[in-house]
Amino acid sequence: MGEAVIAAALPHLNVTSAGLGALVGQPADPLAQALMAERGLDIGAHRARQLTGQMCQEADLILVMDEEQRLHVNQRHPFSRGKLFRLGEVTRIDIPDPYRLGRPAFCQALQLIDAGAMAWIERIKKLS
Repeated sequence: MGEAVIAAALPHLNVTSAGLGALVGQPADPLAQALMAERGLDIGAHRARQLTGQMCQEADLILVMDEEQRLHVNQRHPFSRGKLFRLGEVTRIDIPDPYRLGRPAFCQALQLIDAGAMAWIERIKKLS
């Protein structure tokens, strides 16, 4: 959902997502697809993939959902330091994983994603 929100706001940038425990090759959760469809965003083609060192090297900015993920990525890919932040960094929030928790959890996660994404989108637009 974060990829879709940011990519829609910054269509001139290459925005991709990857997970730390992704079910590789699987589509986005049906609830995530439904929430994005309600916004006119189609994430049906999305397929999960694992974060790799090469992705981290090539990225200009790496956004994770919570502090635990930030620490994990920093440990595995220490060269990411300086471009690795939480999506909710500005608002000082972690975004819980809604997987298997039902629509209310997905709605809450999306609300937090929106808040974090908007702060990053504004910062990126100022730099573009």
